[in-house]
Amino acid sequence: MKVITVCGSLKFKNEIINAALQMELAGNVILIPIFPIKDDKDIFTEEELIMLGKMHKEKIRLSDAILVVNVNGYIGSSTKSEIEFAKSLNKEIIYYTDLIEKSLI
Repeated sequence: MKVITVCGSLKFKNEIINAALQMELAGNVILIPIFPIKDDKDIFTEEELIMLGKMHKEKIRLSDAILVVNVNGYIGSSTKSEIEFAKSLNKEIIYYTDLIEKSLI
């Protein structure tokens, strides 16, 4: 069992939720980002966004690994910074596209 934080663009919300479910069913503890309840991009204040970003980094710090949901190979700038942060902490990096290829998701 591993503790894994899911990282990726929020535009891949459905893929993130599906990957989290499959990884939990495989016996892992999964931490996912907070999603806005509405599709309104301005739902969070700037201060809340900063706080959520810090909390997501803390989730990475607590994890054994991160799962990068890189649909069609896409990795945005925020996700790139999360990957670099995870690497600086010697965390395992798991890529969604690799799991798809291996039919693990």
